[in-house]
Amino acid sequence: MADAYTTLWTNDLCKALIGGGFAGERLSVLFGGPHQSLPSFMRAGVRPGDRVYPVRVFRKRMWVLGSMEVGRVLEYDTVGDHLPMEDYLRLIHWKPLKAGCATEVVVGPPGTPLTFDTPVPGDVLSELAYRSRRGERRIKHVVDGELLRAVSVHGIYRLAPESAQALEALVGGRTVLS
Repeated sequence: MADAYTTLWTNDLCKALIGGGFAGERLSVLFGGPHQSLPSFMRAGVRPGDRVYPVRVFRKRMWVLGSMEVGRVLEYDTVGDHLPMEDYLRLIHWKPLKAGCATEVVVGPPGTPLTFDTPVPGDVLSELAYRSRRGERRIKHVVDGELLRAVSVHGIYRLAPESAQALEALVGGRTVLS
């Protein structure tokens, strides 16, 4: 059974994507690495068929930016050997996502359009939970529907099934912009 994950994007990255005209484009590439600023999808256990939801924390709210299905997780150094030219060109197009030293690339079919205007409602945020081998945990530092600190969402985390459904409901109805 496929899992769903969130990955936190910085506000600087979101500003760069907005300024670069990426809003409305369908997400199809993600980068991972060994550092906290660019965490590893492999280490998080992300596999083909899983779904990834980039999120942003801004002005005490969590914003879900889109989603994409994972097609392949590849080592960055050998990605050119494994991808057809069309996918390699998408990788180059999404270069702003490659912050720091990337060691892996997640590619997949085009996901939902990338938007920066979908906040996670406070009641949903209060119930959002992550799942690990030790069990489920709710996001910390949520008070009255506001996220006071992003520390518990910083990284790549596997969502509990109900939380994955809640995020999918927020992004699933997006239409593709031409």
